Amino acid sequence: MFFKKTDKKEENNFIVKVCALLIHAAKIDENYTLKEKEIIKKTLIELGTNEENLDQILISAEKIESDSNQILTFTKKIKNLDQIVKIRTMESLLKIIYSDGKSDIYEANLITRLSGLLYLDNKLLGDLKNKIKSNLKK
Repeated sequence: MFFKKTDKKEENNFIVKVCALLIHAAKIDENYTLKEKEIIKKTLIELGTNEENLDQILISAEKIESDSNQILTFTKKIKNLDQIVKIRTMESLLKIIYSDGKSDIYEANLITRLSGLLYLDNKLLGDLKNKIKSNLKK
């Protein structure tokens, strides 16, 4: 688990926000695929979510994402967490964006905005992109 001592409600709120952010990334190209949903589920499990709660978290996050008009709603809590959580979130976001083998201008813009909001430097972002792209070729 990536969290310091927090109560379950706060932890669940964080997970739902991360999930909403990843769903937003998946929907930005207007093509929310099953492959992207699987990447999101895998990320949630890696962040410590119980598999039994996945469907409920996805439903809650999809509602939050559809009701929101800006990504700041999703990033507020994430940007204050450990660097490893922010990196893991960005890595999953990049996997979602590149799951179709390319990144359009809206997806590229989202990556740039999020890296700034999460205080991730350009070198780290470039390294993550290269890692994801090279894994796609395998």
